[in-house]
Amino acid sequence: MERKLIDISHITGDTSIPTAMKLWEMYLVDQDKSPYTIKAFMGDLRLLAKFLPPDATISSVTQADLNRFIEWLENGRGKDIPCSPKSLSRRVTTLKSFFRWLFDHKRIEVDPAEKVLQKTVISPLPEVLSDDELGKVYAAAREEWLGEKKDPRPLALLSLLLESGIKKSECLNIKLPHIETRNGNYLFVRYADGRDRNKERKIPLSIDFVEVYQAYLEKYQPQENAFPWSPRRLEYLLEDISTSANIEKHLSFSMCRWNSALIDWKNGQDKDAIRQKLGISKIQWREISMKLEKLAASD
Repeated sequence: MERKLIDISHITGDTSIPTAMKLWEMYLVDQDKSPYTIKAFMGDLRLLAKFLPPDATISSVTQADLNRFIEWLENGRGKDIPCSPKSLSRRVTTLKSFFRWLFDHKRIEVDPAEKVLQKTVISPLPEVLSDDELGKVYAAAREEWLGEKKDPRPLALLSLLLESGIKKSECLNIKLPHIETRNGNYLFVRYADGRDRNKERKIPLSIDFVEVYQAYLEKYQPQENAFPWSPRRLEYLLEDISTSANIEKHLSFSMCRWNSALIDWKNGQDKDAIRQKLGISKIQWREISMKLEKLAASD
């Protein structure tokens, strides 16, 4: 349930934008929003306050004012370089969030940002492995284990990333107890920061992974972290796999994450289950799902 510890009863329609935004900042802090998000929101609202007349109040702002503000941002604010599409999209989000907060708390009678068009930005499609390339990298990693080198580490890392779809930071934070192989085969993605608890999840793992993981544990005997190497060292391991597989693409954590989601998508997995497996919000999923659909169609 949403907490309401900040008293905003003294905000009226005659309250200035700078005054209202200070209270919104306090509210966002109370709601455990990311410091980076709050900083960005406040910067966006300071731009709005600069654009509007000095005597503007929260109830005097209209949809037309906000549309002119967005146009001002798009045209560069009098500078040579206009606002980037990504920044513009975030600033529209700021406007909608701020005025919706005022409206929901009955500080203004009309939400001027409600019908302002959201500037959705879709970044380029990520590079992924084809089915043929996936077969080659698996074969190369398996050869590292079963061939002359007898090294199960590349296949253990590759299999975990492709089966779980976890991010690099999540992989680095895996502790030994987070991989369960006795009472079912699961990866538990954990976060130390309470603000990220909504990203925690339980992901099933295959018997094939468990087999190579057990061999990996016997050979390397990690003591605390499951993969106790630097980020760069693990990145080199993935790049070495793609080199051994003789493919031009450079295997990476990001590529494995996208391929993991794409495999589930092409296998007809429930879309919300894929979202939860990736540990992303429904808002983030909108763009991710559009990209997955395009990637699947182009295969």
